[in-house]
Amino acid sequence: MSNPIYFSRFLVTNQVFYISKHSYALVNLKPITPGHILIVPLRTSVVNLADLTTEENADYFKTLQLVHRFIKHHYKADSLNIAVQDGPEAGQTVPHLHTHVIPRYRIHNIGDKIYELLDDWRIDDWPNRRLEYMQLGGRDGLKKLAKPDEQRVERTSESMSKEAQELAESLRKFMEANSEF
Repeated sequence: MSNPIYFSRFLVTNQVFYISKHSYALVNLKPITPGHILIVPLRTSVVNLADLTTEENADYFKTLQLVHRFIKHHYKADSLNIAVQDGPEAGQTVPHLHTHVIPRYRIHNIGDKIYELLDDWRIDDWPNRRLEYMQLGGRDGLKKLAKPDEQRVERTSESMSKEAQELAESLRKFMEANSEF
């Protein structure tokens, strides 16, 4: 790739394994699971999903769909989390729109219990749920559901570049084998 690519103010050119007209996919600095990648618009002034132009939006979601299929195939994932944290109050820590694609496996899943948890949630329960959450240790108490931040280690530029090159080659083969791309 000849032009530098930025994720907000961070130079990420060597982490990129796919680039389209308006978007790119890159390996994650601190992945939750192997294969945890990000989809990002090339235009760094896009902070929120609503900031995409119509053309960028179509390209962004086409890129997301392609990479979604590829990551699920490549990592033999049973499912994927697709997450956009749209704004700081939603947990967005880098002011540049990005979508997390995280491979998930049956062995690490809570299954349909997620629906029970969603069904039982009530806005008037918020103070009690917040207190319960804090009594369980807040974010640290959620270790059983996701890899905690302290276990997510920043990777070296070299390891991310190597992974990006391997994914780029594997994605090229995937696209050749799947004519819809």
